[in-house]
Amino acid sequence: MTLPYAEVIGDPIGQSRSPVIHGFWLEKLGLEGRYDRHLVPVEGLAGYLDERRGDAAWRGCNVTMPHKLAIVPLLDRLDPLAARIGAVNTVVREADGSLTGYNTDAPGFLEPLQPLLDQTHLFRMARVLGTGGAARAIVAALAERGFVIVLAGRDPAKARAMLDELTVQKDHHAIDLAHFADPTDFAFDDREHCLDIIVNASPLGMAGQPPLAFDFSHAPPRSVAYDIVTSPLETPFLQDARKAGLETVDGLAMLIGQADVAFTRFFGVKPPREHDEELRARLLA
Repeated sequence: MTLPYAEVIGDPIGQSRSPVIHGFWLEKLGLEGRYDRHLVPVEGLAGYLDERRGDAAWRGCNVTMPHKLAIVPLLDRLDPLAARIGAVNTVVREADGSLTGYNTDAPGFLEPLQPLLDQTHLFRMARVLGTGGAARAIVAALAERGFVIVLAGRDPAKARAMLDELTVQKDHHAIDLAHFADPTDFAFDDREHCLDIIVNASPLGMAGQPPLAFDFSHAPPRSVAYDIVTSPLETPFLQDARKAGLETVDGLAMLIGQADVAFTRFFGVKPPREHDEELRARLLA
């Protein structure tokens, strides 16, 4: 009998940590199955999906760059959230061989914030830095949870267009990313009973990328700083946030959170999250 399997696709793909995460959960649960990585170039994406449709053992795939947008028109249906975001990072093969696209980045991003989101706030504001594919999921997720969003990008017009496309409210703001680079003497009002988060949703600060220029005088008191970069895990952005006395969330939180949703869809069971600290240690080994 062929074991059920899922995989992650992209080009390049060697850097993906998804096989470690899903393999760890399969091992802990004692499930028969596997999770692989598969290099799929842009010109081979349609052929890859056609081949996998006929494989009953294939449960689906996670999708990384550069395919998150290109895969959308090749699928049979989209989950409503994925359709609104316009990007897919998880594909599930249904029993009839049809393919459904999901976006698990949005719930994965929100997962570590859930204890805060469960509280009642008078006001919620998010400063989101970056206008790429990950930022789309993050903006959509935050807008649904009642945040006023300040979206910062190198091209404010692109940021404005993204806000208009992904949100219903008109009180969001688009600004130049450079606005946050220099210190400010702005006097923040009373932030008690407010929730402020600052999200690096860009690749800035990632190994091989330029640093993220953000001065924490722009952060209201008691803000939460969240960096989705995973390499390095300890970014200068998070280091500076802690020096400013802020709570931080690192990139592994979102990576593991989005994998949780995908794993459940692939293998029909929730992953054993009581082992998260051991999983983190394995990912960092």
